[in-house]
Amino acid sequence: MRVMGIDPGLTRCGVGVVEGRPGAPGTMIAVGVVRTDPEAGLADRLLALDDGLRALLDEHRPEAVAVERVFSQHNVASVIGTAQASGIALLAAARLGLPTATYTPSEVKNAVCGNGTADKRQVTTMVTRILRLKQAPKPADAADALAIAVCHLWRGGVKSRIAEAAASQAAAVAAAKERTR
Repeated sequence: MRVMGIDPGLTRCGVGVVEGRPGAPGTMIAVGVVRTDPEAGLADRLLALDDGLRALLDEHRPEAVAVERVFSQHNVASVIGTAQASGIALLAAARLGLPTATYTPSEVKNAVCGNGTADKRQVTTMVTRILRLKQAPKPADAADALAIAVCHLWRGGVKSRIAEAAASQAAAVAAAKERTR
């Protein structure tokens, strides 16, 4: 499975593409950052982010997109910008009909480090090891995006299978009720 992980940000939006399967190390396909001009107007920045993400989606053709879930910070302006960038990322994937998932920072840290309170250095170290990279990905936004992709690669398949099983069971229960009427 090929997964694009996105660490949303209005100025720097980390993007990492990983290919692999649950439980296996995986392979980094691409890593980078989509940047927007902090001096530009908000609408222009969101458009630039959308253009950049859409180009990367077209280039790398992931089967799924995973985005870091926005979490509360003390800086409200930062949260708003991150939420707007997250919305653009989810929209860009939805336009292509790609399945999407969101993960909290602690879910990502737990998936790649085994510790939901790991620091950025630990996450970068583990991503470098998991993907067998010769050097750590930089900047931190890019390393975080790879961690998000790995998290989905390892956990997303399980989540979707559980959801499919629950839907199948609900359909079977509904069919059984219908037969007894």
